[in-house]
Amino acid sequence: MFMFQRSFYKNTDGVKLLPIEEPYNLHHHPTWNEEPDHLQRHPTWDEGCDGSLLLDDTSSFRSEKNSRANNNSARGFEVIDEVKSEVESICPGVVSCADILAVAARDSSEAMGGPTWTVKLGRRDSATASESAANDNLPTFRDNLEELISLFSRKGLDRQDMVALSGAHTIGQAQCFTFRERIYNEANIDSGFSSTRQSDCPTDDDDDELAPLDLVTPRSFDNNYFKNLVELKGLLHSDQVLFSNGSTDGLVTTYSNSQSTFFTDFASAMVKMGDIEPLTGSSGQIRANCRVPN
Repeated sequence: MFMFQRSFYKNTDGVKLLPIEEPYNLHHHPTWNEEPDHLQRHPTWDEGCDGSLLLDDTSSFRSEKNSRANNNSARGFEVIDEVKSEVESICPGVVSCADILAVAARDSSEAMGGPTWTVKLGRRDSATASESAANDNLPTFRDNLEELISLFSRKGLDRQDMVALSGAHTIGQAQCFTFRERIYNEANIDSGFSSTRQSDCPTDDDDDELAPLDLVTPRSFDNNYFKNLVELKGLLHSDQVLFSNGSTDGLVTTYSNSQSTFFTDFASAMVKMGDIEPLTGSSGQIRANCRVPN
């Protein structure tokens, strides 16, 4: 069976392709740095790690960018475009958009002070996408704990993986409509925190108003997300259910007390997620433009 690996591109254009296997400088891309695993995690959920989320609408399919979980949420596409253009100028038709996405997720984590990990390479790109599959399969801000566990389990990810990957919400922002119900009507929330968030998210307007998922260190990849959950300051319902007298409370407590443990488990979970149903060998294609199939 074909196995994709860290050194996949070393036999093609040799040293010239080494930059795609080394950290790409993402410090000057604030949009990308809002959530390092988002663009990799969401396309992985539908058909595997095939870069499907990067595709725009065509006459034959609706883009996954339109799905409920991704619309006005998934960002950073222009960064992938930039990297792809640079790589194509060096060695056209060789490096997939899916691999660029996986490397960029790793690099943005590291750029913001988070963990790094070895990225396996050799994925190929899908030629299609499915908005309906994204709507059916992606986790949402309304999900309860058992729903989240089930969604992750379908992709071969266990509770530890799910909690660790949720820690990516230590950075990024959420739109008002995704947390309005929580800050006005849920009981397991710190009263001071809910009052602060209510000031920027009224009950009947400003659905698109943004708030940081981590109010304390919104631009640092750290374990503060888990400290927030222990203090009942999770912004999204689907965040706070991880610490709500349930089966994942212990993991949240562990990560809140040990950033190094969180980093280790997050990196491991990202590697596992990158292994989900990749297109390899002769399957799929190497897109020339990440936004459109060849």
